[in-house]
Amino acid sequence: MKTALYATYKNSTSQWLGDIPSHWEVKKLKFLAVVQPSNVDKKTVEGEEAVLLCNYTDVYKNEYIDGRLDFMRATATSDEIKKFAVDIGDVIVTKDSETPEDIAVPACVAEKVEGLLCGYHLTQIKPIDLAGRFLFRLFQSTGFSAQFTVAANGVTRFGLPQYAIANAFCPVPPSDEQVTIAQFLDYKTTQIDALIAKKEALLAKLAEKRTSLISHAVTKGLDPSVPMKDSGVVWLGEVPKHWNAKRLKFSISILGGGTPNTGNHEYWNGEIPWVSPKDMKCDLIISTEDYLTDLGLKESATKVIPKDAVLIVVRSGILRHTIPVARNVVEVTLNQDMKALITNKWLRADFLHYFISGLQGGLLPLWSKQGCTVESIEMDYMRNSPIPLPPPDEQEEIVEHIFTVVERIKLQASKIGAAIKALEEYRSALITNAVTGKIDVRDFKILATDAVLS
Repeated sequence: MKTALYATYKNSTSQWLGDIPSHWEVKKLKFLAVVQPSNVDKKTVEGEEAVLLCNYTDVYKNEYIDGRLDFMRATATSDEIKKFAVDIGDVIVTKDSETPEDIAVPACVAEKVEGLLCGYHLTQIKPIDLAGRFLFRLFQSTGFSAQFTVAANGVTRFGLPQYAIANAFCPVPPSDEQVTIAQFLDYKTTQIDALIAKKEALLAKLAEKRTSLISHAVTKGLDPSVPMKDSGVVWLGEVPKHWNAKRLKFSISILGGGTPNTGNHEYWNGEIPWVSPKDMKCDLIISTEDYLTDLGLKESATKVIPKDAVLIVVRSGILRHTIPVARNVVEVTLNQDMKALITNKWLRADFLHYFISGLQGGLLPLWSKQGCTVESIEMDYMRNSPIPLPPPDEQEEIVEHIFTVVERIKLQASKIGAAIKALEEYRSALITNAVTGKIDVRDFKILATDAVLS
């Protein structure tokens, strides 16, 4: 359907709202809904009633709250149950997070779930003179959510006070118009989300293709006609007959890292790159989020890592499913959750990088340390794992081939990523324009002939 403008507009007196349709009102949220931060924590107390808790992840990962979600089990007092019981149309938003951008992320309750309460780190909003689904979309709009990003307090963890939510200015269309706007946005965002999901599936297939191509190249080589032999390792299978197989410890040396005192400002914001797991989201490390001073390097356990080392994360929750691996193209230092693998003349660093990247399915269970509270790699397991070694000149050919293939896949992924970003931006703009009256959707009806976005 085509969207139109309203016939007349007026000044809302709110900077983020701008002009709104002449027949709309502007009111503070506290006059339209009950705003109540929850303090119902996960606990099991004898004598209290068994309940389900809607928690931070239920809200952050889902736009709508319904019975399909796996809620946390707990107990609560009768007063807590009476006050924080979740009803259809309630809007639940995050009020605490590690970053201000994750503040005031909303979800709308789509169906009644018996025994479900609003849990800790959340604020429950019970609409009175506002449609819940309209309020939910309002929280998703750009200007409205920006109010809460600015209002969030904290340094390492951020919190949103009840006052900031309760006193937020809201556009208030007539009630039937609120319902129509919410229906329009539900319908349109479902279409957009379906397109995004298809493109994300393409990205997943490209990632699988990348891993498969790398894995094949570093274990089978590039010539399909060469004789093969059994590697003796189940997850490796056959390898070219002329390749050697050595334990990794004979081809590498290992350097670790450390963290200078974070409270000493003389140690930080220098010019020495300091790699931590948060930097390990790319193949090549050129820059880092944090930098050390010469004094920070001198008075800590971290060491300078030469260029072209293979960097891996050895302690992190991400090791449940992935081994983050990269190479540094500049000298760096590491934190204590990282290791640098320095290769000798028989093993190219880029070959080892691709080997670890492409064979994570076999390496991760082989290297994982059992019985730890945080996932980690056992260094002795890693040192003693076998690696097939082609001759140096063949390693170079394999690496060049992989690089060409990976760059081609990266280009494809980049185009798909750009399309996803454009769809996400369109989705955000559509929500904002609808809830602020920049477009008129009062004639919206769901028809069988409505075209699906393509």
